[in-house]
Amino acid sequence: MSGLPYIRWQSGKVLKLFYHKELTEAGCDEAGRGCLAGPVYAAAVILPKDLNKKLLTGLNDSKQMNEELRYELRPVIQEVALAWCVASASHQEIDEINILNASFLAMHRALDGLSLAPKHIIIDGNRFKKYRDIPHQCVIEGDGKYLSIAAASVLAKTYRDDHMKELHEKFPVYNWKRNKAYATPEHRKAIEDHGLCEFHRRSFRLVPDQLELEF
Repeated sequence: MSGLPYIRWQSGKVLKLFYHKELTEAGCDEAGRGCLAGPVYAAAVILPKDLNKKLLTGLNDSKQMNEELRYELRPVIQEVALAWCVASASHQEIDEINILNASFLAMHRALDGLSLAPKHIIIDGNRFKKYRDIPHQCVIEGDGKYLSIAAASVLAKTYRDDHMKELHEKFPVYNWKRNKAYATPEHRKAIEDHGLCEFHRRSFRLVPDQLELEF
C-alpha cells in the first residue's frame, strides 16, 4: 500500500488522493445536470488514504473516459472504497426547485447514504449547499484533480446511464440508450417529431418552439 497523496496514471496525469491528509474525506459529483429528461444522479465516495494506485489505473473525470473503462472501474471503486453511495433527484424535483438545487439535493442524499460519516467533503464545481455541519471545499474541474471526486463521477455517470437505458425501453423514439437524454440534435429532433414524454424536464428549454408543444 502506498501512503503518498498523489497517484500518477498511465496517461501521465496526476490526481490527488486527498485534500485533507488527516480527515476522512468524501468526494462528490453529479451526472445528468444538462440533460433534457430524467433525474440528476450524484455519488459520494470515501477512499482509503493508503489506496493501492494500481487498483484504479485509468480513473479520471468520467467524461474523459470511454464507456467500457467506466464500467470496468465501477465495481473496483465500490470494492476499494471505505464507503460509497449513489442517489438521485427526479425530473419533477428538478422542475420544482431548479437543476442546481436538485443537484445539491442528490449529493446530500448520497452523503446521507454513506455507511461512514465524512469529516470533510470535496465537490466538483464552484458551488455547493452546506451539508450538516461538515466543512467542504468546492474544486473547479475537481473530477480531473481528485481521485474521490473522479470515482464519484464514474458511479454517478454509470448508474444514471443504466437508468436512462431502462427508460429507453419505454420511450425508444428518443434513443436514450445512446444519447442518455442529453441535448443532442437527435434528441431535439425526436422531441419535435413526437412531443414530450412524462420524463422530460418542463423547466428546461427543450426546443425553440417549446411553447407550441402539447404537454
